[in-house]
Amino acid sequence: MGPLTFTTRDGSPWVPQYITAIDEALCIGCGRCFKVCGHDVLEMKGITDEGALCDPYDEDEEIVRKVMVVSHGGKCIGCEACGTVCGTKAQTHAPAEPALA
Repeated sequence: MGPLTFTTRDGSPWVPQYITAIDEALCIGCGRCFKVCGHDVLEMKGITDEGALCDPYDEDEEIVRKVMVVSHGGKCIGCEACGTVCGTKAQTHAPAEPALA
């Protein structure tokens, strides 16, 4: 069985590419992907000097830098807008396999 495939309004086949991960080493925390995603899939996190993820707005944390993380991957619709605006190509996208009945 192949990946989930849909049909556009003109009848063309379309295979959505869902976000699966964001590479923290490549992400610069610019927020472009967050701004284009209208489905609450992504969330900004801070990284401490120990490498732990934390609330980026917590004044008690010593934040080294900020990164985006996939917080609600199940809400992704596979449009790849986040990947299109990412200057560092930090996101990984993949088609979904249909669920077995």
